[in-house]
Amino acid sequence: MALRLPPLVGFLAAGFVLNAMDVEELPQLEVLADLGVTLLLFAIGLKLNVRILLRREVWLTTSVHMIISVVLGAIVLWLAAVAGMAMLAGQSVQTIALLAFALSFSSTVFVVKILEERGESHSLYGRIAIGILVMQDIVAVVFLTVSGGHPPSPWALTLVALWPLTRVLRQIWGRLGHGEMQSLFGIVMALVPGYAWFTAVGLKGDLGALIVGVLLASHPASSELARSLFHLKELLLVAFFVSIGLTGLPDLPTIAVAVLMVLLLPLKAAWYVALLSFLKLRYRTAILAGLGLMNYSEFGLIVVSVGVTSGLLAEAWLVEMSIAVALSFVVSALVNGRGHLMVEKIAARLPAQDEQTLHPEERPGDAGDAEVVVIGMGRVGFAAYQRLTDHYGLRVVGVDYDGPRIGRLKDQGLRVIEGDATDLDFWNQLRRSGSVSIAVLAMPRHGANVTALECLRESGFSGKVASVARYDDEVQWAKDHGVGIAFNVYAGAGLELADQVAGGDTAHGDEPPDQPPTERTGGNS
Repeated sequence: MALRLPPLVGFLAAGFVLNAMDVEELPQLEVLADLGVTLLLFAIGLKLNVRILLRREVWLTTSVHMIISVVLGAIVLWLAAVAGMAMLAGQSVQTIALLAFALSFSSTVFVVKILEERGESHSLYGRIAIGILVMQDIVAVVFLTVSGGHPPSPWALTLVALWPLTRVLRQIWGRLGHGEMQSLFGIVMALVPGYAWFTAVGLKGDLGALIVGVLLASHPASSELARSLFHLKELLLVAFFVSIGLTGLPDLPTIAVAVLMVLLLPLKAAWYVALLSFLKLRYRTAILAGLGLMNYSEFGLIVVSVGVTSGLLAEAWLVEMSIAVALSFVVSALVNGRGHLMVEKIAARLPAQDEQTLHPEERPGDAGDAEVVVIGMGRVGFAAYQRLTDHYGLRVVGVDYDGPRIGRLKDQGLRVIEGDATDLDFWNQLRRSGSVSIAVLAMPRHGANVTALECLRESGFSGKVASVARYDDEVQWAKDHGVGIAFNVYAGAGLELADQVAGGDTAHGDEPPDQPPTERTGGNS
């Protein structure tokens, strides 16, 4: 962290170092990497709203961008071949098109990791990026089926039994409590009806994990399960990034072609920005999504492997593609690590957009005459909202970017608007309203609160700022950076409990509408 680089860059470097030390192949590493990717896609499924795939900004952007990427990528690689670049010289048009197709995919593992570190998986740009990645996974399944020369097994029809099976499993899930049994349940669901069943009938196992996650997503404890698997998944994904670096060491011609591929990344991001802007998304949303997707995918290695098997590509292209994927991760990590303020500056240089014609979710919400704005309407934000309104009589508006949650809160009579606290325009608008004097940062991810604080300061907001954190060092960081009130969320729960006991109340407050009581009847010690 002294170099201010994301940890995954170090994991990639570790793979290259191990390769340079002539470490023999580590099959166990591949197993761990596969487990990490499977759990990642299962967790995505648990949080995925399938309706996002039907939105134009997802399916249309995916389709058009893939066509453009293949055509332009093939042209650039063909020109490099004509110019005499060693590894490309003499390659057929079919081979070059296959390489361009491999480069058209973005890495699900990398993008989701970036989104989770920022705490922005549920933001508009995060949902769009994940939707595009899922659509790319569907294209990948079709490609593997066609290129394999044989369709899935007739036993694939048995997969329709997943629907009634998951209905039964949901009832079992509700009786497992909140401890290790719940985590074990998630792992079994991802690996058995997910990965193993799909693999057995000739389909991608990790796609199976994704689909099983989607089928279980409506369960009240789905978010809790995703959180319980988070650290295990992150640990296993270390193996994935190390394995990418361990694939092979480049020579000079290999580096030259890999650098050429990396130089195509800005074009890849630019086309995402252009397409999403054309579909009436704000420049900021389009740029964040484009930069997040500005990398190559581990699936590119599978495409190249298919090319090697069919005789279209030499085996050296596996190392070539591995280097390109690894370098794209490094470049994308560095660019995405620059923060949202860089994105705001880029967006400010582009032609003005008419707010009236923007996508409905992109139109600015109105805080009205609110005195307090609560950012993040989960459990903590919900409780803060109720306390500030019921006990102190303040005019409060809640802000969240989760559309379904906002709808549920509005049904409860709360005043909630859709907005992104990491958006500088959002804070500029609040400052101009003149009535907001207190900002409460109640988002669960420290990274999201940090970004929101940066945007808040950049906008010139001079009111009181309060923030919650899960760890003492995060509390200290907030205080060191000018937050007037910062406290540990668990300590806050203890104070509230003491107030309840001293006040003689045995039941207080309501469950936030986005967290309905579960049907659990048992627990773990």
